[in-house]
This record gives sequence, C-alpha cells and structure tokens, in this order.
Amino acid sequence: MITIVDYGMGNLGSVQNMFKRIGVESRISGDPAVITDAQKLLLPGVGAFDAAMQSLENSGLIPVLHRKALDEKVPILGICLGMQLLTAYSEEGNLPGLGWISAKTIKFNFPDNGALKIPHMGWNDIIYQNESLLTKDLPDEPRFYFVHSYYVQCNKRDHVLCTTKYGTEFDSIICQGNIYGAQFHPEKSHKFGMKLLKNFSEI
Repeated sequence: MITIVDYGMGNLGSVQNMFKRIGVESRISGDPAVITDAQKLLLPGVGAFDAAMQSLENSGLIPVLHRKALDEKVPILGICLGMQLLTAYSEEGNLPGLGWISAKTIKFNFPDNGALKIPHMGWNDIIYQNESLLTKDLPDEPRFYFVHSYYVQCNKRDHVLCTTKYGTEFDSIICQGNIYGAQFHPEKSHKFGMKLLKNFSEI
C-alpha cells in the first residue's frame, strides 16, 4: 500500500489512477494518523515552493513526515515540486525545505539563449549516473514528461541517479537512502512512468 500525501497541492487523482493501471494499491490521505501507519509514501506537488511548505506546516504533516523519513526510514518518493521540497531550500521562496537530501533548488536562467523557454516543458531524456532499484529495467531510451522552472542540484554526486539536459545538465532523479525524488511527472510519462512507479512499489 502506497500512501499519496494530500496537502492540497498535487495531481492526486492522476497519480492514483496510474497506480491502479499498474495494479498497485494506493490511498490518498492528509490525515497524520493515516500517514503514521504508512508503509510507503509518495509526496506530489504542483505550484510554488513556499506555498507547498506552508501547506505542509498548516496541515500538521511535517513532524510525522520527518519521523517516517528519518527515523522509520520508510521509502518516500517526491515527484515534481515534491522532489524540490526534499531539498534544503529553493531560490523560488524564503521558507526552508524538508532538508532530507543534501541539495538546493535553483531557477533556470538562460540569458544568452532566448530559444530555451522557461518553464522546461515536454518530453526529455534521462542520463543514468548511478544504479538504483528505482530505475531498474526501464524501457529502452527512457524519457519522461517535465514541467518546471526550477531544478535540483545535489551536493553529493552519489545521490544523483539520473540527469537531464535542458540548457544545463540538471539532476532529474535523486536518492539518499530511503528517500527518492523525480523531477518529472511519472503519472504523465506513459510506459516509462509506469515502470518507475512499479519499481518504487517494489522497493
């Protein structure tokens, strides 16, 4: 059972529908009591960094999420904005992130290349950097659907599973112990996203 964290910011229904398609049981909840009993957590997110952190704070979820991630070490996957929340901070806002992965979130900036639009939106490839159960046996030439104006930069390269090129090479799949992040939308990435979520369900 995977618990999709509901804090008011994310494509919850789309993520749950993808889990249904691959035969994985999931539930959506913003109840700290339910999350306390979770065996696996998926942290979605669409929108602004500070708004997301404030919503997590207002919902009372941060203490239980810290406990699950850092003490119990249950597998956790952050997707899109949810991945950025795993970092220490974002250039988008002023509030601290969850800080579970030694990383920061940076804004795309292409002053000398007006052909590159922000946000980075659409299909793009991943480049493997380190092996992981999360990316095991992905279909050939894996590509995923991205929509983001900020990207994550890990402080330690062994925490980077995959990178992607868009003007610069950024960290698109990351991992530190039991904590994983994917910058793209697996729920919109067809067979590639289905396999990645299936892998996560089996970790």
